[in-house]
Amino acid sequence: MGGESGEFVLSWLPSTKTRISRGFRFVVLRDNDSNVHQWSLSRNTFLAVSFLAIVLCSVLLFFTADFMTGILYQARLNEIQENSRSVTDLLLDTQDRLDRLGEEVEEIEEKDRALRTYANLPPIDTDIRKVGVGGMKLRSRASLADVMPDIESRVSKLQLNLDELSRKVKLEKESYETIYRSIRTQSDMLSSIPSINPVRGGYFNTGFGNRRDPFTSEERFHQGLDISATRGTPVYAAADGNVAYSGYRGSYGKTIKINHGRGYQSLYAHLHRINVGRGRKIKRGDIIGEVGNTGRSTAPHLHYEVHYYGTPQNPQNYFFTGPLR
Repeated sequence: MGGESGEFVLSWLPSTKTRISRGFRFVVLRDNDSNVHQWSLSRNTFLAVSFLAIVLCSVLLFFTADFMTGILYQARLNEIQENSRSVTDLLLDTQDRLDRLGEEVEEIEEKDRALRTYANLPPIDTDIRKVGVGGMKLRSRASLADVMPDIESRVSKLQLNLDELSRKVKLEKESYETIYRSIRTQSDMLSSIPSINPVRGGYFNTGFGNRRDPFTSEERFHQGLDISATRGTPVYAAADGNVAYSGYRGSYGKTIKINHGRGYQSLYAHLHRINVGRGRKIKRGDIIGEVGNTGRSTAPHLHYEVHYYGTPQNPQNYFFTGPLR
């Protein structure tokens, strides 16, 4: 084979020195050299060298493929981890939405308590409201943990929150259906139940239950709710009824007591002014007086009580809305 100076030709020819032992002869010819180099290999030697070359090439190819696979896998893993950040952000956003929904469900539960009171239904037991759910465990996968750290715990938390929220909604739906049926059969009772905050714009100061007396510092049971407001703020009737008492009543100062019927009564004390007299028939939302500081009082506020068959009740359990216009 011809070519430029410095090139050589490598050829091999079968060797036929003997009939029994056949082999191969390699000849090297250089264009600028008259010398001829020859190598002769027996058949067995040629096969051994060829086998060794194949093995070496296979090993080299294996390690090269394994190395390249590792590089490609890591590159793909990095890409997936980059994309997983958007998934993590989505999970966090979903969790925030669930938290907000949970707060709204809590508000619905508060309304539910009030509605059950109006409908003369017993409150739902606290343990039932907790509606705890058992833990859910995802199957652990090393590849998933490598790609998205903490993803399993995040998804598991979302599942728990969704299950709990779903059960709460189901419980409230059943409760509201019970309330609806009860109210339909007892709708005439609603007008007799004190169901509104008697002061618009005030804030709750002292709640229902045990408290330290501001004058004697002794522990006493406070059977009403103190609503702080400026003097002269209108006071509204919490339900339909007839005025049973209107006047000055010792430590209560100027006081109004309304008989709503069906066992319900409400009391309004420390008034600055009384607008209704005894025996007057009133409607829920009528202005009956003004917030004051009369009687045993340290600052302008309304002392408000609700009684059911003579037993004091927590007024906050009856609030369904603000004063009616």
